[in-house]
Amino acid sequence: MRKFFSKKSGAEVSFQSPPAGYLNPNSTFGEVDLYLIGEGRHERLWEVLGAHVIRDEAGELLGTAFSVWAPNARAVSLIGDHNFWDKAAHPMIPLGSNGIWEVFAPSVGAGTKYKFAIQGPDWRWVDHADPLAQATEIPPLTASIVHESNYSWQDDAWMKTRSEYQSWRAPISIYEIHLGSWRPGLSYQQLAVELTSYILEQGFTHVELLPVMEHPFGGSWGYQVTSLFAPTSRFGSPDDFKFLVDTLHKAGIGIILDWVPAHFPKDEWALAKFDGTALYEHEDPRLGEHPDWGTLIFNYGRNEVRNFLVASALYWLLEYHIDGIRVDAVASMLYLDYSRKEGEWLPNKFGGRENLEAVAFLQEATATAYREAPGIMMIAEESTAWSGVTKPTSENGLGFGFKWNMGWMHDTLEYIQHEPIHRMYHHDEITFSILYAWSENFMLPLSHDEVVHGKGSLLDRIPGDRWQKLATLRALYGFMWAHPGKKLLFMGCEFAQNNEWSESRSLDWHLTEFGEHRGVQASVKKMNDVYRANSAMWERDTSPQGFTWLVGNDGAGNTMAFARWSEHGDCVVAITNFSPVPHENYSVPLPRAGKWIEILNTDEIEFGGSGVSNKEINSSEGVPTILRVPPLATIWLKLA
Repeated sequence: MRKFFSKKSGAEVSFQSPPAGYLNPNSTFGEVDLYLIGEGRHERLWEVLGAHVIRDEAGELLGTAFSVWAPNARAVSLIGDHNFWDKAAHPMIPLGSNGIWEVFAPSVGAGTKYKFAIQGPDWRWVDHADPLAQATEIPPLTASIVHESNYSWQDDAWMKTRSEYQSWRAPISIYEIHLGSWRPGLSYQQLAVELTSYILEQGFTHVELLPVMEHPFGGSWGYQVTSLFAPTSRFGSPDDFKFLVDTLHKAGIGIILDWVPAHFPKDEWALAKFDGTALYEHEDPRLGEHPDWGTLIFNYGRNEVRNFLVASALYWLLEYHIDGIRVDAVASMLYLDYSRKEGEWLPNKFGGRENLEAVAFLQEATATAYREAPGIMMIAEESTAWSGVTKPTSENGLGFGFKWNMGWMHDTLEYIQHEPIHRMYHHDEITFSILYAWSENFMLPLSHDEVVHGKGSLLDRIPGDRWQKLATLRALYGFMWAHPGKKLLFMGCEFAQNNEWSESRSLDWHLTEFGEHRGVQASVKKMNDVYRANSAMWERDTSPQGFTWLVGNDGAGNTMAFARWSEHGDCVVAITNFSPVPHENYSVPLPRAGKWIEILNTDEIEFGGSGVSNKEINSSEGVPTILRVPPLATIWLKLA
């Protein structure tokens, strides 16, 4: 028997299932909630679905309300360590016509492990983790855990400032990190201390985490997510993760999360065939399966699925105060024929290859995120020439704030892999990105993807002797930090990691005991400090008025020079020489007359360079200035 209360009289009555007109007093649902779920517009889905601890007015525990969406199930039961995993103990009750099932478990509180036993149309029972679980067991265990947050945020000042943040005209340099291999063995609480201290020391403005949403297989780096509402339990509790975010914020550091709405694993205990049918995915494998990754693709055309994903993004922005979401593998979502051969995909209703439902989902996700969490960043990892990734949705764009500039990344890394003597024949690879630099709001990524799968480390890919490799790497970073677009660098690259990255081992921190690696690390710190202090280097990243070529066609000298401009006319000049030969009398038409000073020189001796520099630079109106340009180096100049 279950107890319900009459809406009209308030009298308590008992029924096997709820008749019309009666409500469970401990239900998390109201009529508006059910309506919004049916429409696919319940933006705070986590407040009604999942597990919710119920307390009385005095704060005493009453129990926990559980609910789950399983519209095609024949029966659903709550199982857990509170009822010895007996599916006969807590059968769930269907609520309305939306496919929602619910039950209230008296005396059950936070810390309880649970799942939903679901009987599909084929009469088969399968135990599933809660799709809306806010906490989980430590993998390889797979149960959901009832969570009740007791965290008290201390980042009010940060959040107030964030609501007015204009990211496109702000300095952004991001340190991308995989928590498990940055310094293995650290908890969220320990990371709060050590990571925050390191980011402050190195001068990055933001940290970006490879997915922290719970995932069963560590070798996926977090990109095969099974719980889109739960931070991984590998490093501590959800409140411990909030402490990490809070600590970063109090130090003035933003935090970005990788988020994966493109696909999900086939694990039977997770989202796959959740109610015995293809609920979150497509039934047809030509739409519903990823051939590359062995995963399933979300059905973006289904209201409830789209709602589930949009709510997940909002959950991290609102409940965890996350400052940006980088959406993984956007290209795989946009194209129905992504990584498929002819006959392995289905065209859209117009006969095209565009996934119109995914486009609509992305537009809804970005628009909703910016509306509900002003000042955040929505970032797309999109590797094709899809038009309008960062255009507003009102102009039929996808509505992202930034797009990873994969073209810049590819061309630049191709260029530096050439022997210097051959770079003159590939000069367009290093300059081409300026031709399209303002077609989108770009972010320049040297990410984890560039140091895995046999590619080696960045240092490995550079030709020459040891000194030349390290010098070229410093020059590359100096060029990157001056180039239009926000910056992202993967962990370990800042101190010239020798080996290819692996999630199964620590970064090679011992390298920082050697001067040559400390030199690269020190140069990145200097770049970050100088970059943040000079608005010319970031204020007009999205405007062609923020950039002027000074020397763009010196392929023979492997050298280029350009000026960056602030909104108020301040200027920084960047000169990069990718040749191992210094240019002792190099002519550069500096944009203004006066005394110029070097504010960065990657060839400084303290960085491991040769010490070629300019002691005094005086420029005259209309007359090119003669400079010393060090070998394999970048220098930045500014009027004194």
